[in-house]
Amino acid sequence: MILIADDNEDDAVAIVETLKSAGIRNQLRLVGDGREVIAYLKGHEHYGDRKKHPLPSVLLLDLKMPRLGGFEVLEWLRFSMPAKDILIIILSGHGELGDIKRGYELGARSFLIKPCHAEDIRNLVRAYSTYWELEGAPKPSSTGATRDDLLR
Repeated sequence: MILIADDNEDDAVAIVETLKSAGIRNQLRLVGDGREVIAYLKGHEHYGDRKKHPLPSVLLLDLKMPRLGGFEVLEWLRFSMPAKDILIIILSGHGELGDIKRGYELGARSFLIKPCHAEDIRNLVRAYSTYWELEGAPKPSSTGATRDDLLR
C-alpha cells in the first residue's frame, strides 16, 4: 500500500495518475497533512481498522503541508515509530539543496521534484523493487476503496 501525503488535490491526483501510468498497482490512500499521516501510521481516529487502512510499504510525503509538514512527520517517524520497512520518498515543488540534505538525514530514501513523471517512478521501482506491486503480477485482494477514499 502507498500512502500519499499532499494537501493539494491537483498534485495528489497527478501523483495517482503518474503511479498508474508507471504500472504501479499498490493500493493507494491519500491524506492531506502531516497530522493525518501520523494518525494513519498510529492507527488512530478512523484509521484504526488495519484491514481497511494497512500500514504502507511506501510513503510519498509532501514537505509543505498545513498543520504539520513533511519534515515534522519525518522527525516523528525517526523518534516514535521504526520506519525501516517503509520506503519514504519526499515530494517537493522545489529542489533546494538544504531540504534535500535534511530529508535524507531524517530517513527519506529519495527526493522527487513535482510534478514527477512515470519514468521517475520506474527508476524508484528499479532501485527499491520490493516495495511495489506492478502490472502483470498477481493482483492483491482489494479493500474496496473508492475514488472518494483516494481523494480524502
